Amino acid sequence: MPLSGGTRRGIDTEAVRMLLLDLDGVLVDTRPVMESAWRQVREDHCLHVPFEQYERHLGRPFADIMEQLGLADAEPIHQTYSKASTDASHLARQFDGVTEVLHAFAAADWRMGIVTSKPLERAIPLLAQLGVPFATVRTPNGVGRGKPAPDPIMLALIDLGADPADALYVGDMAVDQEAARRAGVSYVHAGWGYGTPSSPAPFVAESPKDLLQLVDTGPFLEGSLV
Repeated sequence: MPLSGGTRRGIDTEAVRMLLLDLDGVLVDTRPVMESAWRQVREDHCLHVPFEQYERHLGRPFADIMEQLGLADAEPIHQTYSKASTDASHLARQFDGVTEVLHAFAAADWRMGIVTSKPLERAIPLLAQLGVPFATVRTPNGVGRGKPAPDPIMLALIDLGADPADALYVGDMAVDQEAARRAGVSYVHAGWGYGTPSSPAPFVAESPKDLLQLVDTGPFLEGSLV
């Protein structure tokens, strides 16, 4: 299935050669891990916030999610969540076709980087399983504000020595789309992920393998490659 979208702005892949990707919901399905960790948080901290409310804010740093949910004392909650996530990490699975797609981009001389709200210590083991080179990994452990602020994307571009016009960001939440817009980089929404895009409608890839259309040398416009 081709990439689809409601915007008329094409993405010229002759110019765009830097692929930035979110992690959760784009490369790895960690929803079972997050559900398990949130159950532990609810039990240990006597919270009555369902996972669905937590999930609504995925893509933001954990402290920001706690603020969105109106929960105080975010640090002890984060400690519980982090430990429970590590204990349940075996539940994470790569999305079908992800490794092949990443290898195809690497073979086409695209440089790749990760921009995620997952802490570095939990992101690195997942990335190591993918077996592909990432030129930069930006997480909340570094400087700057988290998504939807443009800081992590812009810092990744600095790492790569690239201009916004050289890069494309693939995410699955509205905060990813907003961060890309504010950073001035093109955005493709991972339709297999956890969230829905916001307006204006971006290009949507229905599966990881749909991203392979970006490896072609021509621009694509409103729903198809031309």
